[in-house]
Amino acid sequence: MSEYFKNISDGISTTLTGMKLTLRHLWNARKSRKPADIRSSDFYDRQDGIVTIQYPLETIPIPDNGRYRLHNEMDDCIVCDKCAKVCPVDCIDIEPIKAVEDIGRASDGSPIRLYAAKFDIDMAKCCYCGLCTTVCPTECLTMTKTFDYSELDVRDMVYNYSNLTAEQADEKRALLEQFQKEKEALKAAKAAAPTAAAPAGGAPDTAAPARPVFKPTIKPKPAEEPVVENTNTESGGTSSQTGI
Repeated sequence: MSEYFKNISDGISTTLTGMKLTLRHLWNARKSRKPADIRSSDFYDRQDGIVTIQYPLETIPIPDNGRYRLHNEMDDCIVCDKCAKVCPVDCIDIEPIKAVEDIGRASDGSPIRLYAAKFDIDMAKCCYCGLCTTVCPTECLTMTKTFDYSELDVRDMVYNYSNLTAEQADEKRALLEQFQKEKEALKAAKAAAPTAAAPAGGAPDTAAPARPVFKPTIKPKPAEEPVVENTNTESGGTSSQTGI
């Protein structure tokens, strides 16, 4: 019987201890906890204040070096295609069109010679590695602080940064094709000009003969010169000289 009442007493005491702890936390949670840097030494010692926030009315501060949604500043983009080549998940799709003349210059002075008929970034595939921003020569591709961009349709996660419409892209392609045809025609005309300038009777071919192809061969070994016997009549003797 004594053990029965002892268990009841332990239950009441533990309940009061738990309620005391709950009321203490409730009293300390009258205000929200202030944002703190995780690198501070007392970050894990802070136990007072409400941790949750009323999102989206309230948001936690985002660090300046946060890597979230990609953004491309097309005015500085030279459409070099480096970001698409280095992307490990192929989330960047670029279709360049060569311009017949310089379009302009980026903020760092780099010439822009390509149009972007397509510049799509699929953020549903992005792994947030930041490699595309590292290789960008003009630093036009950056990772922003925008972290909440959920969509109901996954196709809405594809962001289009092209600076041409479909009609403008077709027009630029036609101009490029016409420019290439005119360039080939001019090249063919220049090649045919020397033939047309030759006299009708046929002038002798004064062109330089074709240079023979050099074929290395084994160099012959020089022959030894024979020994010549000369008689010295003045000294009355005979001497042997070797011709050099």
